[in-house]
This record gives sequence, structure tokens and C-alpha cells, in this order.
Amino acid sequence: MTDPAPPDSVVTWTAEGPAFVVRLANPPANQLGQPLLGGLSAALGAFETSAARILLICSGLDGFFAAGADIKLMAGAGRAALRAYGDSMRAAFDHIAALDRPSIAAIEGRALGGGLELALACTMRIGSASARLGLPEAKLGLIPGAGGTQRLPRLVGRGRALDMMLTAREVPADEALAIGLLDRVTEPGGALKQALELAGQFGAMSRPALAAVLRCVDDAAELPLAEGMAREADRVTDLLDSPDGQEGLAAFVAKRPASFA
Repeated sequence: MTDPAPPDSVVTWTAEGPAFVVRLANPPANQLGQPLLGGLSAALGAFETSAARILLICSGLDGFFAAGADIKLMAGAGRAALRAYGDSMRAAFDHIAALDRPSIAAIEGRALGGGLELALACTMRIGSASARLGLPEAKLGLIPGAGGTQRLPRLVGRGRALDMMLTAREVPADEALAIGLLDRVTEPGGALKQALELAGQFGAMSRPALAAVLRCVDDAAELPLAEGMAREADRVTDLLDSPDGQEGLAAFVAKRPASFA
């Protein structure tokens, strides 16, 4: 059973089939202030104790997935407070990136600054045709500080990442799809529906196999080829010897659908 969100939280969550759907609703634009970050951390804790196969993050507001950091908070804070605020944002996003289950960001409207960094921490990003994505921190004399300078180049390449960050421009959905920043584009209003459909496909898969895919692909970005290949070999051997692996092989031989735990 999924633990309920606090009644006054700007972050709520529900179980919808195999998906654990987290909705952000911090008017007017889902600024990533401490209430939202605290709610997101609580949601991630509830997800980890749930039986859900997929984490899905979306917005409960029109026009914004998330607009970025809380600028008013930052403008009035000292160095120690700024570092603590940045650490809390990075911790939440790193938590998402380290999950052993896939995560999907369903993006309607703008995902800017920390909002895009939140989406970058997810396994996949589905956006509607109205989506606009950007890292505009250079306009403020800053740089992305919650993973943007590290995750974006790994996803779209150095040149495209520099283009986005140095110009501080908003990338439309069709371009984001072409460069690999978005994985799917839907009609306006359709991002959540398609994310739930994708979650249904993931939900039929073996959870240990999904976790192994996530870790192996992370290894490909971080390790020398020989070391990544060695880890892949270890993981596939473990899976072949696991209940899910044995079930998948038996189902294939018997020409029936696999039934994973």
C-alpha cells in the first residue's frame, strides 16, 4: 500500500497501475523551493517502500513542469544557506538517478533550470508539443548547479549542451526530440497518458532485469569499455541464474508469456 502524501503538501503521489505518479503543484510555476524539495524527498521515500515498478513525475499546474530554483530564496541567502539549498536539490535529483527502477518525467509546458535538471535525472523524458526546455542560468550570471552541466552533455553531447547553456535559450519539443533530450513527443496534454502507457510496458518486464539495464548503461558512460563489459557479463550471469531469468527462459521455450514476480 502506498503511504499518502501530507494533506498540505505541494507534492502528492498516487499508485496508478505499475506506476507511482508524483505530481508537483507549487504555484505559480513549480519553483523548486524547500517545500517542494521536501515533498519530493518524501515522495521518493514512499516510492522506495512501494511495490510500484516505475516512478513517474509530472506537474499539476498549467504551463510549467518546473520553472527552476527559488530565485527569491537564493537572492536573500548567505553562502552557507546557498550551499545547503543546492545540496538539498542535488540530493533529491541524485536519489532519482540512483533508483533501481526506471523513472519518467512527463513534461507539459516549460522545464527550465532546476526543472530541466530534475527531468535529466529521470531515466526517460516524454514531452508534449508545448514543451520548452532550457538551462537559462547564464542570464543570471550563474551556471546550472544541480547536475545540468554533467547530465546534459552525457545525454545530448558536448556541442549541443554548450549551445543550450551558453545561449540560455529554450529548446522546443521537436528539436529536443531530434537531439535526444526528449524520448517521445505527444500532442499537447498527452505527455502523462503516454508516460502511463510506457509505464505499463515496463511493468510487464522483470524488475531485476530493468535494474541491470539501468546500471549497465550508467557504466557505459562512466567506465572504461573493458570494465563495463566485465560488469555486464557478471550481471547477465546473475540474471540467468535468478528466478526471473529461469522463468523468462522457460516461458520462451514453452511459447507462453513470462510471469515475473
